[in-house]
Amino acid sequence: MVGDPVTEARRLAPRFAARAGASDRDGGFPVDDFADLRAAGLFGLMVPAALGGAGAGFRTYAETAYELARGNGATALVFNMHASVTGALGAVTPELAEALGLPDEAIAARDGYLRAAAAGSWYAVAMSERGAGSRLSQLSTVYEPVDGGYHLKGSKTFCSGAGHADAYLVAARSVTDQAVVSQFLVPAGDGLTVEPTWDALGMRATGSHDLHVDATVPQGALLGGVEGLALVVAQLMPHWMVASYAAVYVGVAQSAVDAAVAHVRERRLTGLPAVRARIGRADAAVAAARLAVFEAARRVDEAPGDPETNQWVWRAKLLAGTTAAEVAASMLEAAGTSAMRRGHPLERLYRDARAGSLQPATSDVCADWLGVEALGGDPDSDGSAPRW
Repeated sequence: MVGDPVTEARRLAPRFAARAGASDRDGGFPVDDFADLRAAGLFGLMVPAALGGAGAGFRTYAETAYELARGNGATALVFNMHASVTGALGAVTPELAEALGLPDEAIAARDGYLRAAAAGSWYAVAMSERGAGSRLSQLSTVYEPVDGGYHLKGSKTFCSGAGHADAYLVAARSVTDQAVVSQFLVPAGDGLTVEPTWDALGMRATGSHDLHVDATVPQGALLGGVEGLALVVAQLMPHWMVASYAAVYVGVAQSAVDAAVAHVRERRLTGLPAVRARIGRADAAVAAARLAVFEAARRVDEAPGDPETNQWVWRAKLLAGTTAAEVAASMLEAAGTSAMRRGHPLERLYRDARAGSLQPATSDVCADWLGVEALGGDPDSDGSAPRW
């Protein structure tokens, strides 16, 4: 790890911002941004220090992602996927491994993946599917044991960084027992095919294309070495499935405020009370959302999986997605018609921010879950949609 991660992210953000417009316009993956992330050692952010990484907690991840997103939300969003994989792997303590019954061979394989990340490898997430979203229990991708490992077959969508990652976290259901959901780290190469389908309203530079899987992997690719852990991990670590997005979208919201301030100063609009009021409200809204995200992150570090911690996880995601969309829209109005032109930073940020409420869990689903819990129900069974 090179230097303090938050300081490194803050240093890289202006570089990312300078490239963001071209990546958005062309829908091209920000290759140079990821070269910078590798050079800065940030792929090892969540890797334990004993394995060569920074050993960061969730709060440090949130602060780092927030700074990266102020530069380019798309880059930060893909980085979030890698951090989710390495963060979940790195959080498996010896005590948790023993409680879950993980074999020594699986821990050794896990350590190898984390050392590789600290050395510069990065991982994408191939979980979502058409018609199922990110609900693990509804996946159609399947796996079955074969000699020396497992064979996986299926198709994934919204796979950010498709075609660029060194390996992919693939969630699949057992052929023999559909209730068993497992996760595999599948290396790039044979058996993986990228279908270029990503041409979206916002977050265009994430390269979230479809990924078709028809691959055989060794036994060590089964994360944890035990089948059926995917749903268990989702319950134990919902922050990596939900709140990790939140820091990114609060960073996008802050970037929209920064862009609006620069625009109105350049256009000499600072004397207009209505413009100042919009910027003031946006400043307060982003500050509040940022505090909520960091409070959730603090609780994750201190009491991961605790019911009250998980409530803050849902709150953080809800507030981040809603705030980003509302702030970016208001900043566009404050800046005026000229900021609507294709290529203006606020036009891009408006579109990127709009995606925040749609990332799983969506704002509507988060709000429903929170409401069910506040009313004394069980969000796992009483919500409008099953969590996983």
